[in-house]
Amino acid sequence: MHPIFVSPGAAAVPVRFVTPATWADIRAGLDAPARAFADAAGFEPRAGRHLLLPAPDGGLAGVLFGLDAEDHPARDPFLPGRLPGLLPKGAYRFVDPPGDVRLAALAFALGSYQFARYRKPDAREVRLEIPRGVDGEDLTRMTEGVFLARDLINTPANDMGPAELEAAARRLAEQHGARIQSVVGDDLLAKNFPLVHAVGRAARGAPRLIDMTWGDEAAPKVTLVGKGVCFDTGGLDIKPDSAMLLMKKDMGGAASVLALAHMIMGRGLKLRLRVVIPAVENAISGDAFRPRDVYRSRKGLSVEIGNTDAEGRLILADALALADEEAPELLVDMGTLTGAARVALGPDLPPFYTHDEDLAAAVLRHARAENDPLWRLPLWPAYDAMLDSKVADLGNVGAGGFAGSIVCALFLNRFVAAAKSWLHLDIYAWTPSAKAGRPEGGECQAARAVYAYLAARYG
Repeated sequence: MHPIFVSPGAAAVPVRFVTPATWADIRAGLDAPARAFADAAGFEPRAGRHLLLPAPDGGLAGVLFGLDAEDHPARDPFLPGRLPGLLPKGAYRFVDPPGDVRLAALAFALGSYQFARYRKPDAREVRLEIPRGVDGEDLTRMTEGVFLARDLINTPANDMGPAELEAAARRLAEQHGARIQSVVGDDLLAKNFPLVHAVGRAARGAPRLIDMTWGDEAAPKVTLVGKGVCFDTGGLDIKPDSAMLLMKKDMGGAASVLALAHMIMGRGLKLRLRVVIPAVENAISGDAFRPRDVYRSRKGLSVEIGNTDAEGRLILADALALADEEAPELLVDMGTLTGAARVALGPDLPPFYTHDEDLAAAVLRHARAENDPLWRLPLWPAYDAMLDSKVADLGNVGAGGFAGSIVCALFLNRFVAAAKSWLHLDIYAWTPSAKAGRPEGGECQAARAVYAYLAARYG
């Protein structure tokens, strides 16, 4: 199990969750000294409020933690994720837990995360007893996956270039007995990945296509594709400094699919998994690709470059074309692709696209159940004409600047034909300000929702 968890039976301090509706009964059930202390401290059962109850010997007798009522419209099931930053060293257990004790335990674990590669972490030696009836191994898989993605995203580009991203994928492959190979540098041209090469050739770190497989070859094929732009200057259409500041996170799609792959392989789902990651840095040099250049993609479609800052969809196009060639039962791609998605839905609610109505309904259901929010947007066919080019089969950006996330999805749709179902997720991979269970910084989005769907389908 993950070190944040301890097995039931250990001496653990009780944490009681209280709401305005339950506080009177819980208060009445406290012993007289604890009740008097809570009254003297002015404790109120408001969401996020906590109180440490002293024991007669000077130790810690218990913790009160406030939640909104279960029917409150803004109730956050991850609110227990604040606890690791509030509690002193020790082991804790949930008493009268909230509606979904599994999510509360997961939030507690995810809220304990700290990025400690470059500085000593804060001392937070808190542990949680696995609640009864909750699968601690599955909580561990999800926690490890999310922490892996956060670590990769938070690592700056000087230590997380294409080669380092490949090394992380290789460590994961070794851990789970997966097979992995890569195509690097000019070999991308020989192996027919021209768009990956074009985007990444200007950088000092060679571009590459990482390809991992795991599982029984006869099992249903599920393929994950993740955008691995380890830093994005915007290319010759250079970003302003404010937009470039967080571009170490532009490989968040790759990080999230590696997190999802860890969950899948760790659980041993009955599927043949493939993970494809085009890893590049979109840099500026004399060899950088240019506006109005035209490149023929792996699929054979010619693409005119309308903007070099729309590079993620280019490398995903070649990767999706490769993945599509074996006609997987399900093809999923994730990438930090458009500012338009953030304007429409903000940083916490990634849009997704699919033609498969049953898949869409199931993904939304699992996203809600896992508190891993997603929102469906349409593959609106009338906007497909925005990708028209006068000199090539299509352009990489839409005319007029409207509907940027939808147009990006329509561009990628051109490179998927044989897969039985396709799911595209336009994620942000970053939490701008800390929330319960989600510290500020790199964030693994959509992976838990997709994992829950795959576990239900192939578990």
